[in-house]
Amino acid sequence: MSASSKRRRATSPSSSVSGGGDLDDAASSTPGSGRKRRRISSVAPVDTIAVCHELFNAVRDHKDDQGRQLCEFFLRVPKRRNQPDYYEMVSQPIDMTKIQYKLKSEDYQDVEHLTADFQLMFRNAKSFYKSDSEEYRAACKLWEVYLQTRTEFVQPGDGDEDDEDGDDMMDTPGMSTEDETSSGSLKEVLEQLLEVIVSHTDPSGRLVSELFQKLPSKVHYPDYYAVIKEPIDLRAIAQRIQIGYYKSVNAMAKDIDLMAKNAKTYNEPGSQVFKDANTIKKVFIQRKTELEHAEPTKSSLRIRYLLQNRKSGQGDRLSGVNVALQYGSESEDDPVLSGSVCYDEGESEAESQSSSMEMSNPIFQLYEAVRGARNNQGQLFSEPFQQLPSRREYPDYYQQIKQPTALHQIRAKMKNGEYETMEQMESDLNLMFENAKRYNMPNSSIYKRAFRLQQIMQAKKRELLRRDDDDGDSILSSDAGSIKRKSHKKNVKKNRMKALYAAVTEAREAGTNRRLCDLFMVKPSKKDYPDYYKVILEPMDLKTIEHNIRSERYATEEALMEDMRLMFRNARHYNEEGSQVYNDADILEKILKDKRKELGPPPEEDDVGSPKLKLRKSGVSPKKSKYLTPLQQRLNELYDAVRNFTDRRGRRLSTIFLRLPSRAELPDYYATIKRPIDMERLRSHMATGRYQDVEALVEDFALMFNNACIYNEPESLIYRDALVLHRVLLETRKLQEGGEDSGAPAVGPLVRELTRNLFVSMLGHQDEEGRCYSDSLAEIPAVDPAAPEKPPLNFDVIRMNVERGRYRRLDVFQEQVFEVLEKARRLHRTDSEIFDDSVELQQFFIKIRDELCKNGEILLSTALNYTLKHLHNDVEQEKREKIPKEIEEDKEKKEDDEEEENKGGAKAEDLSGDAFQSESESERVYSQDCSFENRTYHVGDFVYVEPSEPNLKPHIVCIERLWEDEAGGKWLYGCWFYRPSETFHLATRKFLEKEVFKSDYYNKVSISKVLGKCVVMFVKDYFKLQPEGYRAEDVYVCESRYAARNKSFKKIKIWAMPVSSVKLALREVPLPVVRVASMFAKPDQETFSFTDSGSFVDKEREDVPMEMSGAEPGCQYYEQLRYSNMWVKVGDCVYIQSHGLSKPRVARIEKLWVQNGTTFFFGPIFIHPEETEHEPTKMFYKREVFLSNLEETLPMTCVIGKCMVSSFKDFLSCRPTEVSEEDNLLCESRYIETEKQMKKFKGLKRFSYSSKVVEDEIYYFRKLIVPQKEASPFLDKKIDELEVKLADMEDADDDMEDMDEEEDAPATPSMPQMQTPLTSDMDIMPYTPSQSTPKVKGLSKKEGAKRKINMSGYILFSSEMRAVIKARHPDFSFGELSRLVGTEWRNLEASKKAEYEERAAKIVDQQERDRPPQKQVSPRAGMMGAGMNGMAGSPASGNFMQQPGMYSPGQHAPPPYPGQGQLGQPSHLQPTTPMFVAPPPKTQRVLHSEAYLKYIEGLNSESSSVSKWDQTLKAQRRDAHLTKEQESRLPAHWLKSKGAHTTMADALWRLRDLMLRDSLNMCQAYNL
Repeated sequence: MSASSKRRRATSPSSSVSGGGDLDDAASSTPGSGRKRRRISSVAPVDTIAVCHELFNAVRDHKDDQGRQLCEFFLRVPKRRNQPDYYEMVSQPIDMTKIQYKLKSEDYQDVEHLTADFQLMFRNAKSFYKSDSEEYRAACKLWEVYLQTRTEFVQPGDGDEDDEDGDDMMDTPGMSTEDETSSGSLKEVLEQLLEVIVSHTDPSGRLVSELFQKLPSKVHYPDYYAVIKEPIDLRAIAQRIQIGYYKSVNAMAKDIDLMAKNAKTYNEPGSQVFKDANTIKKVFIQRKTELEHAEPTKSSLRIRYLLQNRKSGQGDRLSGVNVALQYGSESEDDPVLSGSVCYDEGESEAESQSSSMEMSNPIFQLYEAVRGARNNQGQLFSEPFQQLPSRREYPDYYQQIKQPTALHQIRAKMKNGEYETMEQMESDLNLMFENAKRYNMPNSSIYKRAFRLQQIMQAKKRELLRRDDDDGDSILSSDAGSIKRKSHKKNVKKNRMKALYAAVTEAREAGTNRRLCDLFMVKPSKKDYPDYYKVILEPMDLKTIEHNIRSERYATEEALMEDMRLMFRNARHYNEEGSQVYNDADILEKILKDKRKELGPPPEEDDVGSPKLKLRKSGVSPKKSKYLTPLQQRLNELYDAVRNFTDRRGRRLSTIFLRLPSRAELPDYYATIKRPIDMERLRSHMATGRYQDVEALVEDFALMFNNACIYNEPESLIYRDALVLHRVLLETRKLQEGGEDSGAPAVGPLVRELTRNLFVSMLGHQDEEGRCYSDSLAEIPAVDPAAPEKPPLNFDVIRMNVERGRYRRLDVFQEQVFEVLEKARRLHRTDSEIFDDSVELQQFFIKIRDELCKNGEILLSTALNYTLKHLHNDVEQEKREKIPKEIEEDKEKKEDDEEEENKGGAKAEDLSGDAFQSESESERVYSQDCSFENRTYHVGDFVYVEPSEPNLKPHIVCIERLWEDEAGGKWLYGCWFYRPSETFHLATRKFLEKEVFKSDYYNKVSISKVLGKCVVMFVKDYFKLQPEGYRAEDVYVCESRYAARNKSFKKIKIWAMPVSSVKLALREVPLPVVRVASMFAKPDQETFSFTDSGSFVDKEREDVPMEMSGAEPGCQYYEQLRYSNMWVKVGDCVYIQSHGLSKPRVARIEKLWVQNGTTFFFGPIFIHPEETEHEPTKMFYKREVFLSNLEETLPMTCVIGKCMVSSFKDFLSCRPTEVSEEDNLLCESRYIETEKQMKKFKGLKRFSYSSKVVEDEIYYFRKLIVPQKEASPFLDKKIDELEVKLADMEDADDDMEDMDEEEDAPATPSMPQMQTPLTSDMDIMPYTPSQSTPKVKGLSKKEGAKRKINMSGYILFSSEMRAVIKARHPDFSFGELSRLVGTEWRNLEASKKAEYEERAAKIVDQQERDRPPQKQVSPRAGMMGAGMNGMAGSPASGNFMQQPGMYSPGQHAPPPYPGQGQLGQPSHLQPTTPMFVAPPPKTQRVLHSEAYLKYIEGLNSESSSVSKWDQTLKAQRRDAHLTKEQESRLPAHWLKSKGAHTTMADALWRLRDLMLRDSLNMCQAYNL
């Protein structure tokens, strides 16, 4: 056994030198493969199986010029349901999946069998697909690749040797010997039952028992053993058979049933495991039934190998069963191998096979390493990353994370083949981890899991890359002369391409010598041929092809031919057949084919080399394209703008931000900064494609600059550089946007457009005949007769309001429309046309209103509360009220008509049709037609009749009867049709063009008065049909009948006229429905004056009082109130007067009341960003405000306007219709004054109202807006301030250089190395400025003045000691050096300090003697000279400029600070005792201003401070008496204004009191 095992292991692909068959591939082996492996056991290390794997990989990995794998066409055969004709033409279907499976199961005895399968697959494709299809070309190309690869690896005769070797192995006695452990027939039966289960495969060749051979891992699937109480697998059953555990077949059947039951309990119904369990049970029962009638065969060898594999676990390849079980025991990391994989419902077996193909793919292995990573307790690290968070539970996640992704999405992309390289998979996984780290806190479990999984992913990637490198050393790809051949092939290929290109470009027409390629050199002009680029999706020209040849873009000659064919195909597609371009394309393509045929077959392509080499390259990212996407260009532009920015002295400011400091240099940096980041990391994120928009990069830049401002002092150089670069970043982004405002669209025009569309749709609403219902309502009077005092209102007034955009609310517009319609119904009868039309128009209005507003999804308004149900109820009520009255009116009218008829009498009777009929029938001869003066008239014809009065148009009559009297006279009798001018109507009525009306007048007329023929058509036919043989002016349309007695019009429903002989034909183009004004209409007809035409039509409101419990006497609370022509309600936001602030504050009205004739309101105050304390690098949304902790009672007199404060969610999605966009503010955070922090909250308070309160209408955007952040209002101000201060230092550098040139004393050689700590900020910069000392502002070298240098002993000591310390510690930062210098000065002996002071005094004296006297004009210099020394240079000046929350006026009503005490004589007026001395917060980040220098120099061991604190604490305002000169020298620039204080001195005293109080509070709180 041991010898054969060794031979088998030596021949397994997993142990071969080539590595063609991975261990993972063994999962699908079949039982029959043991013989094949024994057959090749004596072959050299490079065996047939490895070569077959190499051939398969060569075909699978081959890509075209676009980087697409050609084998995609052949992964699976078409489904029979989708393409049944494929199986009619192809009798033996085969695909890459099946070949892969046969490879893994080692079914191929030699290379020829593999060749036969590939040849069959490609022959099938060629027989089914057309020759010009992509599948056909791919089959040709891949067959060529296969043959060339086989030529490299396989020599003739190899297969035969293998076969002979295999025959010898079959005769080996050791392999057929069976050592029986039991002679009982029961054991043999049980072994056969187990064998049929283990070896059973489905139609695709997959082992059904694979997942049942070994129980799932307890580490990976602990829940399995919690669910399944009696776990069992096939290996345990095999062991029980060997030890004789089973006494009957039924005992084994119970275990098989238990195993199937366990699988079906743990896995979902419909999953593959569930189905396999049923299959195993079915196979067992079927085999059991067969064995009852057949003699069992011996198979104990197989069972023994099962047990041996269980004990040894060495991976011996004896059979398909052994391989599967051994594989499961060694690979528990994958759920497929540990017995609990669940396929998606409906997934086919072929798809499950494709998953096994992925196991050898490094992309899949990288994914699985992340997905399957577990901790020591067996829990999956990746569990929180499987699915994206719920939008309902975590809505802010999708606001912060621009491109969310999870393992589910990554798996789907991998399944669709969207990952071509391992780097792309790594990029998406990194994006997922960075999203998690961005959203979650660093100490959270998910953050730690993301960090751990990133480490696992990087380790797995390194392992895969090393494996690829090792595979690359395979002997299969080694070739001594490969480099030379590759270079030679490259030159030959390029020369062939040039020859093919030249053949096309040099071709000329025979007769004219015209170059055929002229029209193919460049693409057509987009200006001249814009439609070309709509028709042709992939343009191509010869210039592009030439460029690709020169730059070696074509990997193969076939790629060049494809582009040529594409170019000719485009020409034939766009141009007509037979045109010159079409013919030239045919000729050139034929010339190209002939030239290629002349050159002969191309040499072996480079990409058909060693497939192992290609495997090596598969994990390497392809060469980056030189063409960048628009997003990449914008990102690079932003990054380069920040990186390359230099100041006026040529110093690049970004150098300090390129790399983070090490933890050894600045350990406290990483304790202070929670999210460190530098520009190198930003660049790497750009390279990996992490940034999906510009805002993501801007956020990271802002984080980097904010970190710098948090860690460094406000007056340091790094702080200033961070602010300047932050401003450069925002300016560059603004330039990229080109001034485009990506904010919300203006809601006002959208609402006006909605009302306009609604009004136009209603007016244009027509019936089936094309009649507008609104035409009949044109007669409605504007002034209501029942209420003449009301403003005039009809559709013309509404139209004017719509055109002028005076409707801001839908409910106001709807009320006016409904008022006109209700007035029309009130003024007319229920059976009138106007009544019906008004009802129809109102129904249509409601229908279109709901469609435009999408039932409140677009526009939310109270107008939507009125529905069709309400309308029907109102109309029924109107009818119930009007119908009884109309019945009474009809009775009275009927009685009046009867009286008139009785009076009138017989004369009218004679003229009636009945009297006419009563005459003797014998006197007349009726006929259907009649001829008169060569014209024939028929019954049903329309004729012109002479008018009864001169200067009138002929009458239009429809002939109903024709006859001839006794005298031979010819007569006609018919109905008269009236023109609009012959009717009585309002001047506002409109008519159709050529419209006439059927009247109730009938009479006879002599045919001699007939002037000609015409045609009157019913309205349903008029616009579609036309009569044959008639002029257009003789064709009329009739829609209504006219009653002369009532002077009313009524629509005709049935056209009951005699049949006419006129033939009708379809019009080529239907006539448009055009309505014209009445002839009685006057151009200057009644118009209505609009005194407020420029204003909006507002909703009618009323004061709404409300009851308030506990209200004071005389106070009346309101829910809605009118104050000073402005309506306000509870919940509204208003601007309030704020003295001393650039923007007015915002208050929300939560209570509203009137007391003693004065209106008050109470509510919280919203403040603007400039009123908060924050770093200048912080960014805010445009129009963002913060909810403060202030709640005030204010009079309405301080209100200066209305606004709207929305939560973040509402600000993105909707707007109130009556508030302009500039007055819509955003609030998502609360500002906590005590903590100086901004904290987000869930949302703003919402209010409910009574029915009388008019609520705001809300317009919802179809797409959420994306607000952009803008710079802090402090940014420019802080930069300007630092520019002034740091400019003094730069000027001081020059002064120090001049001083060095003037000093000749021996004590000055150390001066050139002197550097103040301020300038040491730039030690790490490429540009190192000269030495500097703080300089008094106001003098410049241009004026020829050199100011006094404030030289001191400490400055002199620092200049010498800093160089020494920096030499000892070259890697120390500025903060570290400054700390050491200060420590050395403190420990220096008093005598040494005195020496330095003397030397400094000498330098100052020498400088004074050499400098001409000048008047000090600098304010700061004057202050220092007048005893304010220590104040002007104090860092407090910078800090207070950045803390408006400490001095912002208006926080309380005057007096702003209750309990203000009387102040005494301030100690800062005494020249020797400065009022403020500001030590730095941390010694690592000191600020070397003049105050700090004084502080260091004044330190000694006897005293803990340098100032006289006793005197300072006792100073009071009442004891301080300042002259005007002293007041002018006060640091007024610390405060914006004096606020509510009387003088600036009072404000500064109050500031001093607050600072002392805060200091004492801190001392007490922290026991300092």
